Amino acid sequence: MSTLTNKPPGSGTGHLRRKARPASPTPEKFLEERHSGPQRRRHLFSRLDYKYSPYLYISPFFILFGLVGLFPLVYTFVVSINDWDLLGGAGDWVGLENYAAELSSPLFWNSLFNTFSIFLLSAIPQLVIATFIAAMLDQNLRAKTFWRMSVLVPYVVTPVAVTLIFSNAFDEKYGLINNLLQLVNLDPVAWKTSVFPSHLAIAAMVNWRWTGYNALILLAAMQAVPRELHESAAIDGAGMLRRFFSITLPGIRPTMIFVIITATIGGLQIFTEPKLFNASSSVPGGPDRQYQTTVLYLWDLAFNRGDFGRASAVAWMLFLIIILIGVANFLLSGKIASSGEKRAGRRPTRRGRNASRTGKPAVGQDMTEARRRDNG
Repeated sequence: MSTLTNKPPGSGTGHLRRKARPASPTPEKFLEERHSGPQRRRHLFSRLDYKYSPYLYISPFFILFGLVGLFPLVYTFVVSINDWDLLGGAGDWVGLENYAAELSSPLFWNSLFNTFSIFLLSAIPQLVIATFIAAMLDQNLRAKTFWRMSVLVPYVVTPVAVTLIFSNAFDEKYGLINNLLQLVNLDPVAWKTSVFPSHLAIAAMVNWRWTGYNALILLAAMQAVPRELHESAAIDGAGMLRRFFSITLPGIRPTMIFVIITATIGGLQIFTEPKLFNASSSVPGGPDRQYQTTVLYLWDLAFNRGDFGRASAVAWMLFLIIILIGVANFLLSGKIASSGEKRAGRRPTRRGRNASRTGKPAVGQDMTEARRRDNG
């Protein structure tokens, strides 16, 4: 029994408890534990801010686009599949009957023909003239700011004023154009009653208003082309036209694609010019609808006949046509660009071929390549 009771000092349970008790925290560790919660929250907030704040910054655009762009587009499709009246509102669900009715309507195809005719007569000359004007303004001219601002004056004028001026100028009896034609012993032209002359007159209005605007966009792209390329080509003996077609046009190709697509969208949505070209006509688009565009036909269906369902169907078909033409323009431009780059890579310049034969570097060649060739 004595062996059980006589234990050495420090061998009891109290000694074990004293050894298991944790040491008291230091002041630094206490402060670290105290501030670890706010630091973790601050770190989490910074991670969320870094990850999601860009979406918050761009959200106003998408919210505005959803309200004024996407919602009207979807709602127009809902209207197009119903028998929707201007005064009565929503009627019976008719499915695709409005689309089938418009595809079988000769008035719809007539408006589509007029739209494409005016579009081709305005877009092609507009782009050609705008490119020429931009190339002229890119030269070292006197009073460059004055000339660059003057080409923008037609764009500042309101479309209504432009249409009224051109409508009076193309008047069949007392118009300025017919009076000038009679001075040179030419017969007057029926600008407002014939098909092709009316399309030509409306295209002239569009060209007069939008050519300067597109010229400034192309001018900004031309100024971004490096001048060293023009200087190197001039040293190699390339003329002005050669530099324009080989350097300037390939350099502004993305901007040219943008201008073509925007001109396509605007040309297929033309409304103001044909609407006000002959204000005395009771039928929108001329007495025989000879220049009634698709948007003008849509407006006639909606507000003169009160058939919102068929008008919405026309709007959606025009929307799909614009998308198809825009995609075709983009693919065609990309194909032309890729084929041009392949031809440029396959055929070296004449100076480069001569340099490869003689072993001398061509003028304007990279210096590192010239040193490597000489060392080799």
